[in-house]
Amino acid sequence: MKSHVKRRTDPERAQSRRNQVLQAAAVCFARSGFHGASMSEISKEAGMSAGHIYNYFDNKEAIIMAFVDLESEHVAAQLRELSGKDDPLQSMIDEAPRHIDENLDPQYFQLPLEMFAEAARNPKIADAMRASDVVAMAEFRPIIKRERERRGLPVDDALLDGRINTMVSLFHGLPIRALHRPDMDRNSLVEGYRVAMKALLLS
Repeated sequence: MKSHVKRRTDPERAQSRRNQVLQAAAVCFARSGFHGASMSEISKEAGMSAGHIYNYFDNKEAIIMAFVDLESEHVAAQLRELSGKDDPLQSMIDEAPRHIDENLDPQYFQLPLEMFAEAARNPKIADAMRASDVVAMAEFRPIIKRERERRGLPVDDALLDGRINTMVSLFHGLPIRALHRPDMDRNSLVEGYRVAMKALLLS
């Protein structure tokens, strides 16, 4: 007699396959755009059958949502690292070149740009990205406030909100500027960012 008990899925293997799909989707989205890339194209890139991919993601929207979650985890890890620094504010200024290089790398910014574009059209994706930002700011803001207080600098709510939103906008906008001006001088850009970050964080 055949057993009707459904075979249990190995969680580790399932996560590995999900990661395989996400890696393939990132390649396809960068090549064809979110709407240009089909689930069959992603399946082929992932090396699995077109039907098998649906065991891990219901549709492309679910894949984008997974990328939002991954980005949230990445930001959370960065904030934990920042909080543990001896001088987080100076560290942000000193590490500006690394963050600039990341945001100038098409391999880094192509997927976030696709996510932003889809969020502009899809309220569900927009809500997920806003929720992720709320969580990140709940971690980031106290770091900035604590370190400014330690230096005897103003920490009123309006000032903190303005400084933090400006800093985030500087980095979010960098890939757009890079698309318009791919020949930007990296060294002068780093110097400009350091001046801006110093003014925003330490004044």
